[in-house]
Amino acid sequence: MSSTVELTKENFDQTVTENEFVLIDFWAAWCGPCRMFAPVYEKAAEANPDLVFGKVDTEAQPELAQAFGIQSIPTLMIVRDQVAVFAQPGALPEAALTDVIGQARKLDMDEVRKSIAEQQGSARGE
Repeated sequence: MSSTVELTKENFDQTVTENEFVLIDFWAAWCGPCRMFAPVYEKAAEANPDLVFGKVDTEAQPELAQAFGIQSIPTLMIVRDQVAVFAQPGALPEAALTDVIGQARKLDMDEVRKSIAEQQGSARGE
């Protein structure tokens, strides 16, 4: 059984809203690097059972890929408290994925939200 969740436009919002920490792998079956990254992602999912590891098949779910501006695959995104805190295209090696998960776990989400609010304020000229 897979440790990952297939994300679709029907369950995406609910999954991200109901879980504090969601990793999302945007992929496609025809993508060689995606197939190489899949076992690394699966292993990380097994090693972090407290986190939600989702997969979005960009061929089956083009609306989700478009909504997030996915230009190349694989792209890994991490959403904490409904805020995207990491998004990077490319297949990560196992050590890099482990490091990114560790960094995302350590984030102070109050600080992240404060930073976003400040950026939005300066973008509006406040």
